[in-house]
Amino acid sequence: MATDKKSLKKIFPHLYDELETGEVKVPINAVRKNPLEAEEAAVGEECEDCTEEEFAPCTETPDKLRHFNPSAVDFIRRCDTEAQAEEIIAYLQKKGEITQENAEQLRCQLKRDGVRSFGSKKEENHYFREGGIY
Repeated sequence: MATDKKSLKKIFPHLYDELETGEVKVPINAVRKNPLEAEEAAVGEECEDCTEEEFAPCTETPDKLRHFNPSAVDFIRRCDTEAQAEEIIAYLQKKGEITQENAEQLRCQLKRDGVRSFGSKKEENHYFREGGIY
């Protein structure tokens, strides 16, 4: 658990401080399920405690992974063994994330070509590095 706290503090220092002190600096007063609608509403929005110098609205998406949703292949690329990949495929199929046809195609490729045929292994913190955060 201590390692998790260290990682959180390193990657998100301000969020870590808020969680530790309980002092909320940016109130959350609404929830939107549509990310595009939320982005449009957030552009130019200021919090009450911010001065004009502190607030600079961002009109562009700062990171290329903001609305990224990993596919089955992205999960498989984190696997070390074919057994792990098979477990991922079975789980995604059970949850309805992939169709039976897609699962069969993935299994066929896995058996025929191996786990690395889906791409190189995605190591820990892959998306943080990809997004320029880590």
